[in-house]
Amino acid sequence: MSKPDEVLKISLDGPVATLTMNRPAKRNAMCDELLLALDAFFSNPPKETRVAVLTGTDGHYCSGLDLSEHVMRSAEDTLYHSRNWHAVMDRIQFGGLPVVSAMFGAVIGGGLELATATHVRIAEPSTIFQLPEGRRGIFVGGGATARVGKILGADRMTEMMLTGRKYDATEGVALGLAHYAVKDAEALPLAMQLAGKIARNAPLSNYLMIQSISRIHDLSKPDGLYVESLSAAIAQTTPDAVEGLKAFLEKRPPNFR
Repeated sequence: MSKPDEVLKISLDGPVATLTMNRPAKRNAMCDELLLALDAFFSNPPKETRVAVLTGTDGHYCSGLDLSEHVMRSAEDTLYHSRNWHAVMDRIQFGGLPVVSAMFGAVIGGGLELATATHVRIAEPSTIFQLPEGRRGIFVGGGATARVGKILGADRMTEMMLTGRKYDATEGVALGLAHYAVKDAEALPLAMQLAGKIARNAPLSNYLMIQSISRIHDLSKPDGLYVESLSAAIAQTTPDAVEGLKAFLEKRPPNFR
């Protein structure tokens, strides 16, 4: 069990792990301790965990990098810190564990970089998406150009940073920053519901969706289609694929490994 004062509270419920960022006085801003805790979990999740739900506490998801730490870094330290963020965000996105974000309040700066490293994003009406770094004389360093830029496009992300523009939950869904817009207090229940559904998928199928789809979009069309064929060949020759087809023909839920 997690302690109340831990920056990342972790609870396990069968195949679903719920990770709650817990820095309420800082609107769950990212500090080195929280980043290390996320890294530790996604580097070695509990064996029985098939899906993770990531959320915040006290009305906020994550308000980004704790700037009180940022101002104390040299250029060299900032470079290394940024690259470490990239490594941790890559572990979240490509570690093989599906991650569902239950979002509300601040999803700002590094919080948006974190959210876009997850695979399913749910936003309550209080959600605010923003990249305010340009208004503070700094630049994104946690992967926004690769992830947020991929979702919005370079032109829209540039405008978002230049002006400090904020998007709400409904706009976030329209733009792709979120997949679901829900009512107050509904993000976490829906996240748990979707996590349970995802956990019932075949593990290798989930793994291939996480590993292949995003990478295919970064490849040329011929190369992407080849990777698609390889992924299909791997997935469709497993015992779970046999079970999935058999269950469909027998009109029953599949029983995957």
